[in-house]
Amino acid sequence: MHLDQPLSDKEFDDLDQFLLSDRSPEDAMTMDTLHGYLTAIAIGPETIMPAEWLPRVWGQDGQQAPAWKNSRDEEKIINLIMRFMNEVLVTFEVAPKEFEPLFCEHEVNGSNLIDGEAWCWGFWEGMELRPGSWEPIWSSEVAELMRPIYLLGADEIEESELPEVEDPKKAHALALEIEANLPAIYRYWLPLRQPAVETVVRDEPKIGRNDDCPCGSGKKHKKCCGAQPTQ
Repeated sequence: MHLDQPLSDKEFDDLDQFLLSDRSPEDAMTMDTLHGYLTAIAIGPETIMPAEWLPRVWGQDGQQAPAWKNSRDEEKIINLIMRFMNEVLVTFEVAPKEFEPLFCEHEVNGSNLIDGEAWCWGFWEGMELRPGSWEPIWSSEVAELMRPIYLLGADEIEESELPEVEDPKKAHALALEIEANLPAIYRYWLPLRQPAVETVVRDEPKIGRNDDCPCGSGKKHKKCCGAQPTQ
């Protein structure tokens, strides 16, 4: 199957079931999180090669792997993921206004509401691959377009911002904003996008999202030295 072939409904379900199965690591991404992750990589400031982003589909540290039955089984699933990524890339290249984030939908008090939180978690993980490269957008003319992604996807937000995400109807509105904002975010990075660069290997382990900050402040790293600007 060619990599430019979109996933069929059956293939989508096959990948979904694999990610949720016991054969995938416990921390493996779900389909909505994976879609957000791939979207950030596809439209962001740098080209990132699959050899770097693919291992993190199975866990944040990139060190885990599924329990493959054999090499053919591995090839099949990796092929589905790559084609899933190509769907994202092609949609933005051909018709960015038609791109639809893979949001969950649930019923709340008789109303069908969309929940973009898991998708945004994935998008945030994609940004974390190049946090420094994403910084310019937070002080740009389109910074406000990133705010819904920050509210639903950041590891921690301000206490005063919690009402915007804890109310299902407000979270639904934020998800709709994200879908409307993504084409403009894509256009912002398009002329600035950098080619793939050589990956630098860390000598020390990565600081986790919930680890204490090494500066000794007593705060979580993401709330202290690792915090992303929100404006």
